Amino acid sequence: MGGHPDRNAQFENITQLKQDYLDAGNPVISMDTKKKELLGTFYRNGSLYTQAAIQTNDHDFPSSATGSVIPHGFYDLKRNTGYITLGTSHDTSEFACDSLFQWWVNEGIIHYPKAKSLLILCDGGGSNSSRHYIFKEDLQKTANALGLEIRIAHYPPYTSKYNPIEHRFFPHVTRACEGVVFHSVETVKTLISRTSTSKGLTTIVHILDKIYETGRKYAADFKEIMPIVFDTHLPKWNYRAIPQE
Repeated sequence: MGGHPDRNAQFENITQLKQDYLDAGNPVISMDTKKKELLGTFYRNGSLYTQAAIQTNDHDFPSSATGSVIPHGFYDLKRNTGYITLGTSHDTSEFACDSLFQWWVNEGIIHYPKAKSLLILCDGGGSNSSRHYIFKEDLQKTANALGLEIRIAHYPPYTSKYNPIEHRFFPHVTRACEGVVFHSVETVKTLISRTSTSKGLTTIVHILDKIYETGRKYAADFKEIMPIVFDTHLPKWNYRAIPQE
């Protein structure tokens, strides 16, 4: 584990951004991808009540799997609601942005019809890496399609555990699925849909079976002409995708 000299400054910045957005009635969403799961008769940690013993394979070799499922999640800080998109291909920046699109048209615009901007809190790696321009290009396309400004605030390196989705939503998803064999994507959807807490957490699940290409490159001239607006303060972690006509 390492540190970063701008760690505290970014945490203070995120705190202020969250307060500004909540005060203005704009949505604050925490985003991340949960661990990919193999589909098939594989052992999974946890216990559950059954009427008979369940036999499973003791090794989860990918060659024995019937497929895989990638849960990409959003957690709405104000409404205490979770939204999971189940992908069946690869965890790419395009998948992350398509998941964002699905969340907005199915949930966001319904509950935030007057929103002027959307704040997304996420870590700095994976499909939404702060270093990859392909994510910024796909994010800009999403902002254009939605006609909504999207602001990104990345957590500093080695601090993704502070992302709200990691401790307010994903542990409950894990609890809802523990011990159950993932035979199909529909089984995973049914289980995750049951994720809830006594404090009002609810969950909506959507399956996205689009095939995503790995190794995509951003357009050759994107870095020179991109409309992404970087903040003057800690621009590597804070920027906005403003919709273009």
